[in-house]
Amino acid sequence: MRLLRGPISRRTLLRGAGTTIALPFLEAMMPAARAADRAARPKRLQIFYSPNGMMMDGFVPEPGTGSALPAVLPPTLAPLAPFRDRVTVVSGLAHPSAAAMGDRPAGHGRSCPAFLTGTHVRQTEGTDIRCAISVDQVYAAHLGDATRLSSLELGIDQASLLGSCDIGYSCAYTNGISWRGPTVPLPVTANPGDVFERLFGDGDALDAASRLAQLRRQASILDFVMDDTARLSGRLGAEDRRKLDEYLEATRDIERRIQRTMAAEGAGGDGPQATAMQRPAGIPGSFDEHVRMMIDLQVLAMQADITRVGSFMIGRELSNRTYPEIGVPDSHHMLSHHGNNPDKMAKLARINRHHMEYFAYYLKRMQETKDGEGSLLDRTLVIRGSAFGDPNEHDHMNLPVIVAGGLVQGNRHMAVTPHTPMSNLLLAGLHLLDVPARTFGDSTGVLAGLAHG
Repeated sequence: MRLLRGPISRRTLLRGAGTTIALPFLEAMMPAARAADRAARPKRLQIFYSPNGMMMDGFVPEPGTGSALPAVLPPTLAPLAPFRDRVTVVSGLAHPSAAAMGDRPAGHGRSCPAFLTGTHVRQTEGTDIRCAISVDQVYAAHLGDATRLSSLELGIDQASLLGSCDIGYSCAYTNGISWRGPTVPLPVTANPGDVFERLFGDGDALDAASRLAQLRRQASILDFVMDDTARLSGRLGAEDRRKLDEYLEATRDIERRIQRTMAAEGAGGDGPQATAMQRPAGIPGSFDEHVRMMIDLQVLAMQADITRVGSFMIGRELSNRTYPEIGVPDSHHMLSHHGNNPDKMAKLARINRHHMEYFAYYLKRMQETKDGEGSLLDRTLVIRGSAFGDPNEHDHMNLPVIVAGGLVQGNRHMAVTPHTPMSNLLLAGLHLLDVPARTFGDSTGVLAGLAHG
């Protein structure tokens, strides 16, 4: 079907009472020069972070540098088999700036903030925190106001607001991994309802009364934009109408899941019942449902180009979460100090693989989500890692790092020179994203070999 009008703006919104819905990329947004349009498609950056380190013997593939990944992946990497052509494992990277350098011997409070900054943080339990801008925020600043949200920081655990979370280190250093500047950490949002409201709501305060009213009403935001949707559909060809329907259905699916969660937690009850909940309304009781919901929200935000920069923490650093659903009733952090106990090491490896299964889900959702003629994954740089290798040693000099997506050459294991600063990889990532940075963090150069060819 040939359109009789000019291209639709990428900034077109569906509007209704207190609601704005951005659109996915549609053919009707393309100028006549399709090749030039493809070259100008936006690039994205996504970070996936797991806390408390990694059992490296289940992570590092053999053989070494420059080689294809083995036919049988190590146990922790096995969930990534369907995406091997989009994945490069990088071993040997380090964060020298996470060393004590005369400070107290607490590892988490230094290594977590160094992960995306390559910076040695100030040791403090007070408000005089000091770190540096993180790589995701460098890219967000480079993009400027290209999107409605500059970035989206999501996670599973609520932030610890007061005091220290590691010996001598403020909780600000472990609540998140993103830093807008040396003194401005960006803690994650863990409540799916808050994220949904931020993406599609009117920006009003999310007080308890408005939450209960929304739940009782069980209304969909799509109801408020029906008129705009109908008008837009009349301008679209059949393929674009299909894409729009899929996107709106995905939006409605997440909305339903949030509403079901609120109903199951008694969020529709009266005062005492609502205020007695241990979790804020909208946070699922199921870890699996919570993680998948947050990943789906991040993907939806990219699909609609609400933001091109995002991070996801599957657990806050020092997390004491237990995983009875996979046969691990023990605290994650306590297991990380395994003392070479085989039973503890096996349980920790099980958690590592469990987290990798969710990373595989992350890649799957990006790969199956259409973006023009390709997928979201085609134009996204994904960095996945932890602040430690072996957590029993707080080893910040041999990190478990994966880069993925269509901007890098996949199906490889790059075994770099031991103790190569991870900042070299982060600097290379900025170059892949067309950011002309000359240095980053404690970089000593640009890590070569990530890109195709």
